[in-house]
Amino acid sequence: MEYRKLGRSGLMVSSLSYGSWITLDSQSATTQKLCMHSAYDAGVNFFDNAEAYSNGESEVVMGQILKEANWSRDSFIVSSKVFWGGDKPTQKGLSRKHLVDACHAALKRLQLDYIDMFFCHRPDAQTPVEETVRTMNDLIQQGKILYWGTSEWPADLITQAHAAARENRLIGPTMEQPQYNMLNREKVEKEYLRLFRDFGMGTTVWSPLASGILTGKYMNGIPEGSRFSKPGLEWLKEIYLANDSESLNKRLKKLHTLSADLGMTLPQLGISWCLKNKNVSSVILGASRLEQLTETLKADTLSVKLTSEVMNAIDQILENVPSPERVF
Repeated sequence: MEYRKLGRSGLMVSSLSYGSWITLDSQSATTQKLCMHSAYDAGVNFFDNAEAYSNGESEVVMGQILKEANWSRDSFIVSSKVFWGGDKPTQKGLSRKHLVDACHAALKRLQLDYIDMFFCHRPDAQTPVEETVRTMNDLIQQGKILYWGTSEWPADLITQAHAAARENRLIGPTMEQPQYNMLNREKVEKEYLRLFRDFGMGTTVWSPLASGILTGKYMNGIPEGSRFSKPGLEWLKEIYLANDSESLNKRLKKLHTLSADLGMTLPQLGISWCLKNKNVSSVILGASRLEQLTETLKADTLSVKLTSEVMNAIDQILENVPSPERVF
């Protein structure tokens, strides 16, 4: 397993990490345990979670698995994310109260003394940025979290957070968690470039397979029991399938042929592609079955097959302009 620095911080994160978004809804706690142990044994040291995942139950399950595993606390990293904690006004957003309450609740569910990474899951237009920055700084000073970051924030707002931190001598965000895959490149490859340059932001990217699109399983419709068939996730289906699915399927077939020529599966190609971006600190994997995780964990060693020629071929298939920030 390759380990990368989380931006300019000194924290070393595994290039592949394990996330629990939706997985608890599609797998048993036993499967979750098998996946976490398999990931850890493969060298994964970062496990991602959030208060919103299964309404907190995902953190409960992960916390119990961690407790039973009895791994040395200094050998793994755990994250939580805060924004959606409930329906009442004080149970959501990024106010000082909700940040503190959510942190305490996550620590209890995870059965941990501290959280390594604490993300602001979405921007909050109702709360001043300085209030959020100051509270996160306080949580760090209290030893309850080690690093704080953002998820799906616009670059301008992240810049404001850094400005507020600098002006008040506080600790600013260390990392951002954006969606990044072959079909969603704008934020990481364009909008965030100045954040990487000016602030040394790290990234823990999610949905490297575009919610399953880049596995090819949706080329012939929506399989029963798949993510796109689940109630409440209609927005995913609309994003990926509403816009010229015929053209998308043609590209997927070409990518499938390319991956086969390289001796890889399409999911392995998609994840390896994400790993080629030097501004990606860790790629978060998800799996509903252990076999899926076993397959995608191999991307760490397979990424060397993606030479500059292969990356250019992928750009031609995607009809995209190569990113100037990409390194091989």
